[in-house]
Amino acid sequence: MNAVLYAVTVVIWGSTWLAIKGQLGEVHPTLSVFYRFALAAVLMLAYARARGLPLKYPARMHVRFALMGGLMFSGNFVCFYFAEQHLATGLVSILFAMSLLLNIVFARLFFHRRVSPVVLVGGGIGLLGIGTVFWPALADFDPDSGNGLGTVLSIAGTLVFCLGNVVSGKVQAEGVPVVQSTGWSMAYGAVLVSPFATVLGHGTLYEPTWQYTGSLLYLALFGSVIGFGTYLTLLGRIGGERAAYATVLFPIVSLLLSTVFEDFTWSVRDGLGVVLVLLGNAVVLAGPKLLARRRERDPAPPDRKTAPANASGGK
Repeated sequence: MNAVLYAVTVVIWGSTWLAIKGQLGEVHPTLSVFYRFALAAVLMLAYARARGLPLKYPARMHVRFALMGGLMFSGNFVCFYFAEQHLATGLVSILFAMSLLLNIVFARLFFHRRVSPVVLVGGGIGLLGIGTVFWPALADFDPDSGNGLGTVLSIAGTLVFCLGNVVSGKVQAEGVPVVQSTGWSMAYGAVLVSPFATVLGHGTLYEPTWQYTGSLLYLALFGSVIGFGTYLTLLGRIGGERAAYATVLFPIVSLLLSTVFEDFTWSVRDGLGVVLVLLGNAVVLAGPKLLARRRERDPAPPDRKTAPANASGGK
């Protein structure tokens, strides 16, 4: 089940970076974020109501929903939408891959969770692979151009996203299912971004084109409802530091899509980078299970100081 959730998250979120490009035009980015999560919230809450899932929660839980919405479903996406006005899609996804490291740090700080060396090693291999694939973009980076602002916005969006992971983890720890918590949080995210959309989004209110409407529907249904549903479920099952490795695979999916739709040409360096990313992925996801099986197969020897006298044949 975890493998299915992981694969769905990677494929969907790996494609949303290109879909976001379809939102960048005449409509202000804050208004596009509002449309996306208002629609996603309606879909998610309507699904919960149709299934008869409880939607009433105490006020203290709604405060957490609002905080989660402000972090995961408004603030971070405003940063990313603006960042993609200055940076290439691939470079933004590289910076977002830093959420792997931030989630490891936050898991230690907020949940006092011991970080497995296997996760650190696998994460390092994956990030090395990403750096290998996108080295030309990193080498040509010019902080004095719009790239600098785009980088700052991408890093800010990644940090805010990871803080939202912390809130989501605490909400799930209190027994609130992903469907309800995500639906309410998306609703609050749309509400919180609406004042900025109202003030900044003057001019074109909607772009009646197939590109804008199609990308909006895709981002709302697949990128938000399904993508966040699978990711947050995965986060609750395997922890934020392992679930966040999916962000390292997003740029690879983007490259595959670019190969089909944008005539991207592969090099030996690109192939090596992809191999490193896949290797790191295997280490992060399969490593802990292999270690557990090894411990079961080779149990630690008993402590001689505490072992009973007859354990070694003594009387």
